[in-house]
Amino acid sequence: MKRSWVNSPYSFSLGMFAMMVPSQAFSSFYIFFYVDTLGLGIGLASLARTVFLIWDAVNNPLMGYWSDRTKTRLGRRRPWVFGAIPLFMLTFVLVFSPPEGLTQNGLFMWFLVALILYEAVATVLWVNYGALFPELFRGDRIRAKASAIQQGYQVVALLIGTALTPIIYDAMGFSNMSILYALLFGVFMFLCMMSVQEQEVYSTSEPLRLVQAFRETLRNKKFWVFNISNSFAQTVNGLISSTIPFYAKYVLHIPDNQVSILLAAVFVSVIPLVFVWYWIIRRMDGVKAWRLSLAVYGLSVIPLWFGYDLISGILAGIGVGFGLAGFLVTPAMVSGNIIDEDAERTGLRREGIYTAVSGFITRSSGLISALAFFAVGIIFGYESGDNPGRDPESTFRYLISVVPLCLLAISFLLSYATKIEFSKTIGGGHDHGTKIDHQL
Repeated sequence: MKRSWVNSPYSFSLGMFAMMVPSQAFSSFYIFFYVDTLGLGIGLASLARTVFLIWDAVNNPLMGYWSDRTKTRLGRRRPWVFGAIPLFMLTFVLVFSPPEGLTQNGLFMWFLVALILYEAVATVLWVNYGALFPELFRGDRIRAKASAIQQGYQVVALLIGTALTPIIYDAMGFSNMSILYALLFGVFMFLCMMSVQEQEVYSTSEPLRLVQAFRETLRNKKFWVFNISNSFAQTVNGLISSTIPFYAKYVLHIPDNQVSILLAAVFVSVIPLVFVWYWIIRRMDGVKAWRLSLAVYGLSVIPLWFGYDLISGILAGIGVGFGLAGFLVTPAMVSGNIIDEDAERTGLRREGIYTAVSGFITRSSGLISALAFFAVGIIFGYESGDNPGRDPESTFRYLISVVPLCLLAISFLLSYATKIEFSKTIGGGHDHGTKIDHQL
């Protein structure tokens, strides 16, 4: 493999593309598939989602701890990812391939088991891939560039996972769609991992024991404020993604063949906006840019309340795209500096445990999304596609605009709960390694 391709942000970002295509299709359509297409009751669906989120929150920290303690000739993270690739492909297909003729209870059990298996494997991938970013890219400047490139890849994946997915499942069904995306994931994730070269120096130190590792992480106030604040905004990402198909159907009243147009307009707009935020980041402190992105994201969801047709939905969606682009790019710099600061204090690089506990916090707040969906549905009488209730339009106006606005307001206020500042030397001004060339 060419030296310029090893640990390049472009090759590393293939992993983000690989994981986000199926992950976005999952987050945007799994509830719609089970509730509106298969007719699973919203109460059973919410119960399954709650169990799924609790399991997700619990297994994240353990995966991070195990990852940090791994020592192989391939590195700490790569063996986990290589092992998870075929399992992720299988479990993703299982989610969208329930047997025909299941009763409500049978459909619920399939849904629950498939979610638990899928989440277990997804955790292995996200923790280990996420832990590689601050290790491979050191210093604010290269992290900003790597993050912008990574999010550019992610936006393309979001576009495929949302806008193209309805076209694919209309043409070939949900099960065949999942097989297609699983194959795409396998190819690009393998290429990404083949281009990664971990640095042996980070695997030679004796890692902290479990209790001590968690104690050191839990006492980091900057980490907690940053991630709790971030988790409310991250919840909005999932809530908006899963609500858009309902919003298109019940609020905008557009046919299924126009849903892809709506989604494409939103996510295509995010691609150039990611680089607008990169320009903003280079002109201000990373923490200030992160807080600004939270404020902008909050304001951007307000126009969604006023959508009434395809055009108004597209215009409102482009506004959301600007806020989303900022939130996609800015957190990587703050989290990277937090991990660097911890490494200077402990003498150990513990990306795994930090990435995992961050995932724990984020996923735990996902319970808010599930509860909001359930509560708003109960208030307005929405149960399923077979029984949408007396006012499904109001149900999904509130879920896509009012609830996200409240969550982002909380996120913005929490970001000021402690002073988050870093020494200019944190993370260094250098790139990830003196022996690696990075083509930016």
